[in-house]
Amino acid sequence: MPSSLALLVTGVSTGLLAGGASCAAVQGGLLAGAVTRRSPAAPSPTTAAGSHHESRPAAKPASPPEPKALVPVGAFLAGKLLSHTLLGALLGVFGDALQPSPRARAVMLIAAAILMLLFALDLFGVKAVTRLVPRPPAAFGRVLRRSAKTDSVATPALIGLATVLVPCGVTLSVELIAVTSGSPVAGAAVMAGFVIGTAPLFAVLGYLFRRTSRALSGRLAAVTGVVVLAVAVWTAASGLQAGGWADFNLNSTPAAAPAPSNSGGAPADGKKPAADEPVRMDASGRQIVTLTVTDVYAPTQFTAKAGVPTTLVLHGKDAGGCARAFTLPELGIQKIVEQNGDTKIDLGKRKPGSLRFSCAMGMNNGAINFQKGSQ
Repeated sequence: MPSSLALLVTGVSTGLLAGGASCAAVQGGLLAGAVTRRSPAAPSPTTAAGSHHESRPAAKPASPPEPKALVPVGAFLAGKLLSHTLLGALLGVFGDALQPSPRARAVMLIAAAILMLLFALDLFGVKAVTRLVPRPPAAFGRVLRRSAKTDSVATPALIGLATVLVPCGVTLSVELIAVTSGSPVAGAAVMAGFVIGTAPLFAVLGYLFRRTSRALSGRLAAVTGVVVLAVAVWTAASGLQAGGWADFNLNSTPAAAPAPSNSGGAPADGKKPAADEPVRMDASGRQIVTLTVTDVYAPTQFTAKAGVPTTLVLHGKDAGGCARAFTLPELGIQKIVEQNGDTKIDLGKRKPGSLRFSCAMGMNNGAINFQKGSQ
């Protein structure tokens, strides 16, 4: 399970990069309606006194002070934060109950990427995907927009709560990440982080989509589409790596296999291998592959001997972030690495070939390449 802090950061960054713009395109009208609500007009003193000033032009109402004008925005975002955090916790419970395998999580990430791709194409105006993009019922949107015209401060908060039922494409993708987290705390963290990340841009973009010309709105939609498309590609690559189907780590140097051993388990050259070498043979003839886990994995590529008993040691060294959620997709193994300590996995006698490993989100990955050793 990825750490809650790592998923909070993931949610915030996703919200900042893509969520604010794409969600404003879907929910901007609701936010604008909540912010531009009109208070009931107060009767003027002359009207109350019964005076007649038909020829005198009516005075323009004074603009509300800036802090007061931001109250509906704050209430809207507070309601949105509450509903999305609760949803993230529920999705985390759902994921924990299912305990999806590493490759099931990877499939969910790829599904999220496909969903984001559809939303990006929709923002570009590709009509072929219009029917494939999930949308809320039109009647639901009309009801919310009508309710946004009331003057109660509670109204924008309730509308913010209801936005969980009007998700944008990136929101749906983050919801899938919450499911894969396998924890109510982690699920709540990624959803809360997402809303926090969208907050700085949400009010501004919502206002622009509401007030600017269609031409400018079209440009904003195109820019949003580019960002969402980039995030979709990144998510798809992460899913492929998380499933062990691809490796995009191009700048890596393999750790070498141990030297051929004598019958006693010592290397043929007579030198005793250092205990901290990434790949070594112990006195019993067992091969030890050591992967150091911090916020990343090091090394990311190993060359090991096939056909000998092998133990993978995950050496936690202030381990944190997604790297702690270690997986071997091919074997269906997932382990939480000790923050400072060793976690051991018995790999048995591997046949020649590559055994890929990854963090649960596919952001950190590598491989152990088993080769036939000298006899």
